[in-house]
Amino acid sequence: MEYRRLPKSGEEISVIGLGTGAMGAAGEKEAQATAALAVEQGVNYFDMAAADDIPFAAIGRAVAGGREKVHFQVHFGAEYHTGKYGWTMDLETIKRSVDWQLKALGTDYIDFGFVHCIDELSDLEKAAEGGILEYIRQLQKAGTVKHIGLSSHTPAVVEKALDLGFPEMVMFSINPAYDYRHGEYAIGGVDERAALYRRCEAEGVGISVMKPFSGGQLLRDKTSPFGHKLTQYQCLQYALDKPGVVTVLPGVKDREDLKGILGFLDAGPKERDYSILGTFAPRDAEGVCVYCNHCQPCPAGLDVGLINKYYDLTKAGDALARDHYLHLEKTAADCVACGHCDSRCPFHVAQSRRMEEIKAYFGR
Repeated sequence: MEYRRLPKSGEEISVIGLGTGAMGAAGEKEAQATAALAVEQGVNYFDMAAADDIPFAAIGRAVAGGREKVHFQVHFGAEYHTGKYGWTMDLETIKRSVDWQLKALGTDYIDFGFVHCIDELSDLEKAAEGGILEYIRQLQKAGTVKHIGLSSHTPAVVEKALDLGFPEMVMFSINPAYDYRHGEYAIGGVDERAALYRRCEAEGVGISVMKPFSGGQLLRDKTSPFGHKLTQYQCLQYALDKPGVVTVLPGVKDREDLKGILGFLDAGPKERDYSILGTFAPRDAEGVCVYCNHCQPCPAGLDVGLINKYYDLTKAGDALARDHYLHLEKTAADCVACGHCDSRCPFHVAQSRRMEEIKAYFGR
């Protein structure tokens, strides 16, 4: 398993987490076995926005005796009194649901307490003014919640939450379809979404990725908005290449699904390569580096994607990114303008010209 560190607190989180939405469909016994296999394979981040109540007790049993090895992402607004998922902003209902979730999971604390599924600014205001956020903060002071987060599909809502200063982690939907304005949750333009990812990284806010396959639509030619399917591994790599992303949470139903997802860790560069997206990119996405490194290997030994990322993050206000750039073994100043990257970039970025721009900006 590969791990990434949450910037502000230092927790190490598996780059592949577990989305539990479909786990109940296979029954409680299989849900427990799937969760146990995930832990065995190093998965340590579990999103608990399930479609029904079955995964909670099953996962609780699977991690019993090793609770400290995993992180639970629990949603304040998801409730299960009918046995099926429901959404609520009623504070008393939320309190009862969180109590039930803690008992079902067999734990007395929550690693990440999320204000759940806030897609409208009016709902964010209600959560902030109606007691939900304050309730989570009280639980944090009491030690029941370690970190506060927010789940949303709307860039403007996340930006406002960041202005308010409360999320340490954001659950956001990232996939090529949504980023390129295709699908129900394709909210915000190409630049707006990219700017959000950069702001999260610049401010040390982690992103946990939901819907990496656009609800499965990207995995089939007939349903892909591009008319061409992508693989799970291409979608996972796409999300992991975005600034701020700490973990991706693909939904799995059973152990076979999980084994297929975890195959990503052993996949080579060709299996993860999503450069075909360059042929689908809308006009306003062309000429923008997405850090895919399809231009590699650079004859001069530059990590072109990383140089671009540090430049974009520095301009977004990330002081650490500037320091990281200045400590690179090879910087934009080492570019020999051979044109290799220009000819290979699927997004039509004039990288050699951009290297000149970056060199001028940093002075090296």
